[in-house]
Amino acid sequence: MEPTEPNVNNLSSSSIEISMPMEYHKVVLPPPRSTLQKLKNRFKETFFPDDPLRQFKGQPLKRKWILGAQYLFPMLQWGPKYSFKLFKSDIVSGLTIASLAIPQGISYAKLANLPPIIGLYSSFVPPLVYALFGSSRDLAVGPVSITSLILGSMLRQEVSPTKEPLLFLQLAFTSTFFAGIVQASLGILRLGFIIDFLSKATLIGFMAGAAIIVSLQQLKALLGIEHFTKQMGLVPVLSSVFHTTKEWSWQTIVMGFCSLLLLLVARHVSLKRPKLFWVSAGAPLVSVILSTLLVFAFKAQNHGISVIGKLQEGVNPPSWNMLTFHGSHLGLVLKTGLITGIISLTEGIAVGRTFAAIRNYQVDGNKEMIAMGLMNIVGSCTSCYVTTGAFSRSAVNHNAGAKTAASNIVMAVTVMVTLLFLMPLFRYTPNVILGAIIVTAVIGLIDIPAAFLIWKIDKFDFLVLVCAFLGVIFISVQNGLSIAVGMSLFKILLQICRPKTVMLGNIPGTDIYRNLHQYKEARRIPGFLILSVESPINFANSNYLKERISRWLEEYEEEEGVEKHSDLQFVILDMTAVSAIDTSGVSLIKELKKTMLKRGLELVLINPVGEVMEKLQRANQAQDIMPADCLYLTVGEAVASLSSMIKGKASI
Repeated sequence: MEPTEPNVNNLSSSSIEISMPMEYHKVVLPPPRSTLQKLKNRFKETFFPDDPLRQFKGQPLKRKWILGAQYLFPMLQWGPKYSFKLFKSDIVSGLTIASLAIPQGISYAKLANLPPIIGLYSSFVPPLVYALFGSSRDLAVGPVSITSLILGSMLRQEVSPTKEPLLFLQLAFTSTFFAGIVQASLGILRLGFIIDFLSKATLIGFMAGAAIIVSLQQLKALLGIEHFTKQMGLVPVLSSVFHTTKEWSWQTIVMGFCSLLLLLVARHVSLKRPKLFWVSAGAPLVSVILSTLLVFAFKAQNHGISVIGKLQEGVNPPSWNMLTFHGSHLGLVLKTGLITGIISLTEGIAVGRTFAAIRNYQVDGNKEMIAMGLMNIVGSCTSCYVTTGAFSRSAVNHNAGAKTAASNIVMAVTVMVTLLFLMPLFRYTPNVILGAIIVTAVIGLIDIPAAFLIWKIDKFDFLVLVCAFLGVIFISVQNGLSIAVGMSLFKILLQICRPKTVMLGNIPGTDIYRNLHQYKEARRIPGFLILSVESPINFANSNYLKERISRWLEEYEEEEGVEKHSDLQFVILDMTAVSAIDTSGVSLIKELKKTMLKRGLELVLINPVGEVMEKLQRANQAQDIMPADCLYLTVGEAVASLSSMIKGKASI
């Protein structure tokens, strides 16, 4: 029967009209399945919701081999169809992101307390690996500010990059190896749902805090300070800045201010006019070239402006012999690899999915995890540190018109040419320019509109955001992230342990029942207490639900009045939203039935879903928990049927 819309204008508190269904429907059991079938289905839904094998069904053997190769190597999907027209688009976008990747690579390596050349190495090999295994057309791979900051700050807690540079480099490569192992394992075992525990609120707060810490750390380069604190907190950094005012260099400050102004103006122009994306993309390289020429022409390195110095020429040297899997620092590299691996994976997949949604194509999350894991494993053996898909470079790549992952190959080739022939040109590049590039890049990580939107939608999520932000800037990067993740998990546990239960009422003129607190026109039905449980029932919340339902009963009887007997006869429990139940939940139903019998009431269940119904049926066969006449498909049918029974008894 189609429900009619309620006539709100004709509501009356003294009379409530309930539409009576023409017929009642039985709640039936789902088709019987063996335990093995249930486990198989649960395993498939948990780990293979996308069903990657569906494309192989019904295909001949040769076609299956081809599809298998394309699944492992996405390049084989677009490679055979590649054309000169696509290449023209990819070469333009590849050269564009290379102009951004070269100065950023050098800058981010210094942010990670690594030699600048490592940043260029990390912009050469990983993009080639990703182009072979990655499934995103827009993702531009390389070092990013957040993972650089985390890697550098975590390793520096135990090892000094200046006193023990070789050991620090070994630990960085080993951490990168473990980050790759974590990422590839998540993809192979299809455990990508783990990264979903980093909520949007957590990431926004973490990114904003990290952006401020990164920017403050660049004051060393922007002010020309030589003796600067190695701590990452807000208070130590500001104390170090104001306690070293005698070391400030006005030449460095002027150059840094001009560079920041140039980069920020270029960024503003690109934001206001997206078609001029190349202005922001090319500004870092232009600022590097101009500042290098100025330093070289005026011998500014002799007047207080520090420069990068001589960089090693040649492509990536092997580094597998530098990986260390024993000793006192093994726990440090394992922890660093785990955190940087998860963070970089989250950022890379989020960026890839963002641009895939814009261009209306699919990005396979598990393929992306495997691709990023492999590129970091290979990178750790070829003098690279942790890399992922960078948002700024990917945005430039997208706006430049990249059509395939070949743009990463073009970028890598450009970086290779730079490593082989252009390294002497960076000898006079001032460090202040690298600091300005980093500050400009991380400013975009502070998303105030998103934080304001979270405040309007969910205050607890905003609290998580604030905790992540304050934890990062006042304690440490990893501790701030840990606090935010812990609060997010606490929120989930709270929702599980304290599920929402509501009292339902009838909307007059219909057989629709809704929350009395949400729908003011809804009215209670005399003789019925109708409750809805909106959560799975399990060991974590069964005691709470028992106490909460008992409290509903007490409140109902108090509202009826002490001087007169309550007309309550039925307690209806709507289980439509109860997706699962365990043995504790079944015991709860049994105890509720006994409690109702003692009070002279009858418990009625509404629409238990297949799994819940099956478990209740099995328990019912053993202990007679719930007779068939206490099960209904809808609340409307239950009220109509039970009301007619009451009238029938009254007439007799």
